[in-house]
Amino acid sequence: MLDYTAPEQLLKNRVILITGAGDGIGRAAALDCARLGATVILLGRTIKKLEAVYDEIEHAGHGQPAIYPLDLSIATDENYIELAQILEGEFGSLDGLVHNASILGQRTPISNYESRTWQRVMHVNVTAPFMMTQALLPLLETSNDASIIFTSSSVGAQGKAYWGAYSVSKFATEGMAQVLSEETENTSKIRVNIINPGATRTNMRAQAYPGEDPGLNLAPEDIMPTYQYLLGPDSAGVTGQRFNAQEMST
Repeated sequence: MLDYTAPEQLLKNRVILITGAGDGIGRAAALDCARLGATVILLGRTIKKLEAVYDEIEHAGHGQPAIYPLDLSIATDENYIELAQILEGEFGSLDGLVHNASILGQRTPISNYESRTWQRVMHVNVTAPFMMTQALLPLLETSNDASIIFTSSSVGAQGKAYWGAYSVSKFATEGMAQVLSEETENTSKIRVNIINPGATRTNMRAQAYPGEDPGLNLAPEDIMPTYQYLLGPDSAGVTGQRFNAQEMST
């Protein structure tokens, strides 16, 4: 685990958008970023969950967040363009983009994998982050210190039997992050990095390992130092890197 202690107000005056912010790692990241001074944009498909995180942030006395409901499985180019226009009008720029939302799909051999499920996993996990990033790049370029974080997995670095589209989507995610980091390294102040959260106590983990004792895994809050480091100024100049948020493997 990254040995990093975030200073108070590390993310003051920063605007950070987090996908999948209603639950799990996304929720923990949203609460943590708000605690450290950021204005957080909570993006997800379930309004009730986003509202609960919104209320938690407000009750803690942090800066007022924003809610942006969006279903990545059906969002179009026009939806992402509209997102960019609204954020520009409300905030002027964007300092952080955390691609956290993803879906698991089936745990089954490729020979049995449903093509419709395959396409949906690849769309939500790869195509949607591409479309969103492309639309938001102009806003990120206006920041003096912008950070994009893509979320991967251990099965995105070494394929495993029965992980199907999820594993393939994470390989693609890592490739996309590597390409984007090279394209932005010498042309902007945007840095692009990858986080492998490791085995974390989330609903997706429970879905993937239904017989596992969740108490064996770290809580999402325990892996936040890596996110803090990559979203704050201390990681300036760090781009194209892959970080394991903990030593436990997925």
